[in-house]
Amino acid sequence: MTALKNDRFLRALARQPVDVTPVWMMRQAGRYLPEYRATRQKAGDFMALCKNHDLACEVTLQPLERYPLDAAILFSDILTIPDAMGLGLYFETGEGPRFRKVVRTEADVAALPVPDPESDLDYVIRAVRTIRGALNGRVPLIGFSGSPWTLATYMVEGGGSRDFRAAKTMLYTQPQLMHALLDKLADSVIAYLNAQILAGAQAVQIFDSWGGALSAAAYQEFSLAYMRKIVHGLIREHEGRKVPVILFTKGGGLWLESMVDTGADALGLDWTIDIGVARQRVGGRVALQGNMDPSVLFSSPSQIRQEVQRILAAYGHGEGHVFNLGHGIDQHVNPENAGAFIEAVHEFSGAYHG
Repeated sequence: MTALKNDRFLRALARQPVDVTPVWMMRQAGRYLPEYRATRQKAGDFMALCKNHDLACEVTLQPLERYPLDAAILFSDILTIPDAMGLGLYFETGEGPRFRKVVRTEADVAALPVPDPESDLDYVIRAVRTIRGALNGRVPLIGFSGSPWTLATYMVEGGGSRDFRAAKTMLYTQPQLMHALLDKLADSVIAYLNAQILAGAQAVQIFDSWGGALSAAAYQEFSLAYMRKIVHGLIREHEGRKVPVILFTKGGGLWLESMVDTGADALGLDWTIDIGVARQRVGGRVALQGNMDPSVLFSSPSQIRQEVQRILAAYGHGEGHVFNLGHGIDQHVNPENAGAFIEAVHEFSGAYHG
C-alpha cells in the first residue's frame, strides 16, 4: 500500500483540516482535452477506450498531467452495468447512448442477471487496478456508478430521454415492477462498487443524474431509498482507511436533509443551490462537493476567478468542502480556462483554512 502524497480530498470528505480546498472536476478526463481526443481516436470508439484498461488509465491520468488536481476519477461510463446485463450498449453519433434491448415487462426484469464484476465487468476492475498502480499515491482514486433510478431510466427508455415517459409510466402504473428492477440494480451497484474498492478505489460517488426529474415523493421512494440501500451495503473501510461515499443528485437541492440520512459522507451539489445555504441545512453532518456552474468556464479567466471567490465565500471558513463543478465539464471548454479554475481554488481557498 503506497502512502498518499496528497490526501486533501479524503481529509475534506472526512471534514478534517486541510491547507487549501481540494478540487476535481466531473468529466475531467474528456473531450475538452486534445490529448483525450487523440487517445479516443487511437482506441477506435468510446466503448473500446473504456474496455482497454491501459488506455482507460492513460486518459484518467491526462488531466493530472495538466492541472494540480486533488483526485483522479476512474474513466468509464455509468451504463456499464446495464451493458453487462445483456442490453447491448452502443453509442449513436449525435444521440448519445442507446440499448439494443429495452426493459418493459416482468419477464424482461426477471431475465436480468446481477453482473459479477470480476468476470462481467472485468475491464473496469482491471482499469481500477492499473490506474491505482500508475498513480503511485499521487492523489486518491475515485470509483463510481450510476444510481439505480438513473440506470433504470436508460434501460426502460432504451437510451436518453427528455421526459422519461416510459420510465415514469412504469413507475406510476406498475410500481412493483419498477421496484423489482431498482432492487436488482441496487444489488448490482453494491457488488460493482465493492469490487472497485477492493481493486483500489479510495472513495466512490453515486451519480443520480436523473433523480431531479422525479416528484418529491417519487424521489424518496424510487431513487433515494435505493441509494440508501447501496450506502449500507458498501465496504466502508479498506487498507486501514475509511472509504467515503458521495451522493450526487442533479436537481436534488430540495432534498438535502433526506440525502444526509442515507449515511453518505458527502453530498454533491449542482449549481442551482447556494452552497452556504446548503451548508446551513446539513449542519456539518456531511461534507459538501460543488458547485460552480460549468458554463462559467466559457467566460474569461478573471470572471472564473471571481466566481470561485464567490463560492468560497458562500461556503465560508472551515472544513468539509470539496470544490467541483455543479455537473460535468463541457466538451467545448478551453482547457486553459479549466486550468484557471483549478488554480483559483487553490490560490484563494487557503484564507478559509487554518
